[in-house]
Amino acid sequence: MMTEERYNFVKYFERSFREHWDSEAVTDYGTDVTLTYGQLAINIEKLHIMFKECGIKKDDKIAVMGRNNSNWVAVYLAAITYGAIIVPILQDFRANDAIHIINHSGSKLLFISDINWEGIDLDQIPKVLATVSLNDWHPITLALDPEKINYEAIARKFKEKHPDGYWAKDVHYDDRPNDQIASINYTSGTTGFSKGVIMPLNGLAGNIRFAEEINMVYPGCRHVTFLPLAHAYGCAFDFLACLAAGGHTWLVGRTPSPKILLQAFAQVKPTTILSVPLILEKIYKKMIVPQIQRPPVSWVLKVPFLDEVVCSKIREQLIQAFGGEFRQMIIGGAPLNPEVEAFLYRIKFPMSVGYGMTECAPLISFTPYDQGSKPLSCGKVLPGIMEAKILDPNEEGIGELVVRGENTMTGYYKNPQATKDSFTKDGWLRTGDLGMIDEDGFIFIKGRCKTMLLGPSGQNIYPEEIEAKINNMPFVLESLVLQQEDNRLVALVCPDYNEVDASGMNAEQFDEYMEDARKQVNSELAAYEQIALVKLYPHEFEKTPKKSIKRFLYTNMV
Repeated sequence: MMTEERYNFVKYFERSFREHWDSEAVTDYGTDVTLTYGQLAINIEKLHIMFKECGIKKDDKIAVMGRNNSNWVAVYLAAITYGAIIVPILQDFRANDAIHIINHSGSKLLFISDINWEGIDLDQIPKVLATVSLNDWHPITLALDPEKINYEAIARKFKEKHPDGYWAKDVHYDDRPNDQIASINYTSGTTGFSKGVIMPLNGLAGNIRFAEEINMVYPGCRHVTFLPLAHAYGCAFDFLACLAAGGHTWLVGRTPSPKILLQAFAQVKPTTILSVPLILEKIYKKMIVPQIQRPPVSWVLKVPFLDEVVCSKIREQLIQAFGGEFRQMIIGGAPLNPEVEAFLYRIKFPMSVGYGMTECAPLISFTPYDQGSKPLSCGKVLPGIMEAKILDPNEEGIGELVVRGENTMTGYYKNPQATKDSFTKDGWLRTGDLGMIDEDGFIFIKGRCKTMLLGPSGQNIYPEEIEAKINNMPFVLESLVLQQEDNRLVALVCPDYNEVDASGMNAEQFDEYMEDARKQVNSELAAYEQIALVKLYPHEFEKTPKKSIKRFLYTNMV
């Protein structure tokens, strides 16, 4: 447990507000809303007054649901620095899932965007004392005296408490040891069952500490926050680590299409970029693939020495597309397509893949690009913070990856059986991922334990590896490899219909193309991994907010 005061989560932010009072902290991208650290601290102080007026006590739960914006950030930090427990709810959750989380967590206050509130039935959340809009702080519902939390009343009480104004010297938060609970994050995994991850302050502090040590964040750093803040990945680094260090984060509240993101990168010129594979792969497919498949570039790439010139130009073009000033791009949340990753390493694009999970707040392993990251690996376990090992490895060294350390959750809220099942008897957290660790300590993930398939003679088949090959074929948007009752493998393929239409192929010609593509992929696979059939799927697969396919929805489709 990190015991030094400088690693205390609450003190990180107390120091940052004091030291960077006049610096810009957060901007709602696409609007004229920018808050300095001082203005953000004042909003937090006003929320503390609101909490007190509502009778919120230490360890009470406060839920927040909405798209990324500066008010979301204020609620999150206000809850934790007050001594309450924050319950972030992903804005993409359906209303019935949100209602379940609010009730299951026992949240007493709910901060929610107006659009998310439209689907909530007030009668179904009877224990919530007040619901407040994240759009403009107006009370939506009240089981209290309205004068307690309307904006004018809070502003008046703030002035009474701070007649001479609220300044950097006034920022002081009660000491909270890092072993106290910071948040309950409800997972959005691919198994269809949401569990509340109990995360102590120590887990959040561990990520901040690591981000500082590798110089990912520092005073004046610039981040574009497009991953949902309610998800552990974006929350830990684009928000918490950035603001703890005195950086400036631009909050993208719109759906993060490649077009919108490239515009934001060009404007902000971020110093570090956090992304999920889907975003990078889409940009790679639109910007790079058409170039490298077109003569004479495709020929030159096969010629030693000359290929270095072309690779250098492509690298510079891609770097400029992301703003031109970032030190490295960090990929996480899901596996990166191996062929895309191999090409990016070939052109020496400053990128590394990390590995984590909500239950570890989220980071488990990462090696910065300039410290020798390895292709296809997700780095080394965080030194001095986490440990990792392989349980019951097979002859290839592959087995379930288990971890323990500073970033690890304490369990699942109100779910002792799930908590027990998630830990080994000697205290290691089961990740549910199959992987191996090489002689240098680099972790390689092969797939999920639950998605691994068995071949006709008991061979291990990792569908994610086959899907990566299919997804790299022209005209393929995404795919799922499933197993029929007769053990044959079937690939559900969602075509890129825009590319198909542009090619001029009719339906019959496209079916012929996909059959040729199936044979091409099979030529690269072992006999027991062969795809027996390709079925076309009419639209994109449903995904979690971190863009992993919800596989459980499709298991009965073959």
